[in-house]
Amino acid sequence: NLNPPHSYTIQGEGKGGIAGFAKGGADVTLTADGPEATILRYAAKADVGGKIAQLGSRLIESTSKKLAGQFFSSFGEKVGAVIPPP
Repeated sequence: NLNPPHSYTIQGEGKGGIAGFAKGGADVTLTADGPEATILRYAAKADVGGKIAQLGSRLIESTSKKLAGQFFSSFGEKVGAVIPPP
């Protein structure tokens, strides 16, 4: 889902055999904020199935959001910006 330079989607997935599967991603939007700055916004999402979903889908969803927050905070540090959590 690319709409350069305005938005894009990051996705990932994994399978754990009998444990189930996990898919996740983040929709990212970039908005100009003057000539020298860009505002980055994101919305993380997760989808799990199988035994993993039965045991901890809420935990997985909150963890995926936490990891997305850590990723974008680290990204902000690397490019010299401050990105508050959503």
